[in-house]
Amino acid sequence: MDKVILELTRITQQVGLVDSPAEQMRLIVDSICEAIHVDVCSLYRANADGDMVLLASHGLDSDGKVLIPAGRGLVGLVATSRHPLNLAEAASHEEYLYLPQTREERYSSFCGVPLVQHGEVLGVLVVQRVEPSKLEPEAKAFLMTLAAQLAFIVANIPALEQCALLSDRQSKGIRGAPGIAIGSAYLLGGSELQTVSDRRCDNIELEVHHWHHLLEITREDIRLERCALGEDLAGSVAGIFDAYDMLLADQPLIDQVEQEIRGGHWLPWALRVSIQYFAELFRAMDDPYLRARHEDILHLGNKLYEVWRGRHLTGKIRQLPDGPLVLVGRQVSVSDIAAIPQGQLAGIVCLEGSTLSHVAVVANALGAPAVMGVGTLPGLQDGDLLVVDGNVGQVFTHPGSVLLQEFRQLIEQQDLLRHQLDSLRDEPAITLDGTRVTLLTNTGLLADISPGLKSGAEGVGLYRTEIPFMIRDSFPTEDEQVQVYRAVLSAYQGKPVYMRTLDIGGDKQLPYFPVRGEENPALGWRGIRFTLDNIQLLMSQVRAMVRAAEGIDNLRILVPMVSSTYEIDRFRQLLDDACTQLLKEGCPALRPQVGVMLEVPAAISQLRFWCRKIDFISIGSNDLSQYLLALDRNNPQVGNRYDHVHPAVLHEINRVVNIARECNVPVSLCGEMASDPAAVVLLVAMGIRSLSMSAAVLPRIKWLVRSISLPEARDVLQRALECDDVGAIRSLVNEMLDANELTALVH
Repeated sequence: MDKVILELTRITQQVGLVDSPAEQMRLIVDSICEAIHVDVCSLYRANADGDMVLLASHGLDSDGKVLIPAGRGLVGLVATSRHPLNLAEAASHEEYLYLPQTREERYSSFCGVPLVQHGEVLGVLVVQRVEPSKLEPEAKAFLMTLAAQLAFIVANIPALEQCALLSDRQSKGIRGAPGIAIGSAYLLGGSELQTVSDRRCDNIELEVHHWHHLLEITREDIRLERCALGEDLAGSVAGIFDAYDMLLADQPLIDQVEQEIRGGHWLPWALRVSIQYFAELFRAMDDPYLRARHEDILHLGNKLYEVWRGRHLTGKIRQLPDGPLVLVGRQVSVSDIAAIPQGQLAGIVCLEGSTLSHVAVVANALGAPAVMGVGTLPGLQDGDLLVVDGNVGQVFTHPGSVLLQEFRQLIEQQDLLRHQLDSLRDEPAITLDGTRVTLLTNTGLLADISPGLKSGAEGVGLYRTEIPFMIRDSFPTEDEQVQVYRAVLSAYQGKPVYMRTLDIGGDKQLPYFPVRGEENPALGWRGIRFTLDNIQLLMSQVRAMVRAAEGIDNLRILVPMVSSTYEIDRFRQLLDDACTQLLKEGCPALRPQVGVMLEVPAAISQLRFWCRKIDFISIGSNDLSQYLLALDRNNPQVGNRYDHVHPAVLHEINRVVNIARECNVPVSLCGEMASDPAAVVLLVAMGIRSLSMSAAVLPRIKWLVRSISLPEARDVLQRALECDDVGAIRSLVNEMLDANELTALVH
């Protein structure tokens, strides 16, 4: 057994160190032959049709394409049965399929094991020997154990012809900005603050002086970068630069670095520790939007470190090659983008990051396709040709001529689609039969305001108020909150802004007010439960919201995680008290509309009791879906089972819409469901007339709404509500999209 474990460890470690997929596959089959003393080892990968494609073989002749039709032969039998097959005389089995090009007749025995991930058979691993004998039990156990580990590697290898492994290498990531780009890789080195080691500081006062001077010259550097982007672009992403300016002026950050210096550490280490402290506050959160904010802090930390090293904007740019460029780096920053002439920037690839990163916001404003979180791009060199597919979140390195031709045709189609979407920016989202749908945007930072307006958002459907509370070392004052809220309300003057009250607790912890000892934070002290128990914070926030809306009057207040009538009554009383206080203080306080975030399933059955107490309902589709399905979509073990068009989710949302209609209360929906074309068709058919989504996807959803009719959507919904399978529901909607030539929206 010890030998088996050692062999398993050796093979998996060696494979992990190899860059090329072709080399990985070759190393696997060669190593297995050596480890268990067999003559042949072959690795098959299932393609989209279920056929088994030979990726690599030690022993078989596989110069040409080797493909076994789905379910055929011994390999197909292993895949369909999902069970190992161990034979002494393979040719005598009734399912034996002879492939003359492999010269397989030289080998008698056959042992195949399936490669499985998340319950799906990805491929089959086969070993064979010349002599007719079954594989020994220990060797078979070794093969099965190794196959379970290899499934994770093979899952990232596309099922292409063997020669295709040497080109068209595909790396999966996350969609950052839509579109397709072809260009030469421009690799970013950059300074990494996290590599800094500690040193003692001999002159503390001088080092503190250097810290404050560093802040000044970094602000100037950022001003130059804003200018380098040009007036039009800098204006559209001005909020990002404003956010950096705010962070550079943030007193808790300034004090934290100074405190580390006074503890005897040199400036780079003090900066590293402080940046890491604030970044980790956000990294630990489940909310994807808030979690993505840790990247902004890390970007700023690296920027400060680069400036400290003297690598300013003009000093760090190497000679740019000619032609379109694709920026590639662990974390691409606004500074990196500003360094590339706009006409040359084709696309962006981040090895880390998410679709909610600031670089994704900038990429969307630029119209530059971006893919985030690809992990690694093995063997990539400066100048290598890349294809960036931001529509589905994938990158191809060393693309062949056939692939390039296909993507160039897609680029032509993409340019036509972009022109159509741009022409719709100021048009309403009205179905073919005249049904109006209001499209709003989600936001949480001033940096996100401009992209929403540019995309034609008719207001803000969800403004997250947590960030001003989380980037400080104490609660923000009422006046500080007024300043932030008023900037958002003013930007959308004449359009509704739905501000969610503080949703702290669970994964969103305040560094100066931690909640400890909760075994299940998702079901614990969070949202309205937290703020009602800390009512002084809620009173301060509500007063700030009402004050910020003075003279603008577009504020709507959203109360999160409501599960009882008591919580609604307490909040309404607090709002009345706040307005009364402000009127006595001489502030012309206008009582805003109040609604609930419907996220807790228990709220659905209570809606009829609440409808006379609230002005609107906003369905939080992310949390509601997770609570209904008891699935954490961020858990890799079960995340693939999460789908918000699950029958249970659809039926409950339909129930909410029907109750709201009976009670004459407006209902809207925010979350990822509002960005999913298939879900949007079903939601519009149910009767939802207000959707809130990220600015990047809003134009496509508008195009979708304007391209369908309510009767055909209702027909699909009726059939979908009779389905008990997610795949069947999606197939129904996709058939409708295909029939309306709207397939491009899904990709």
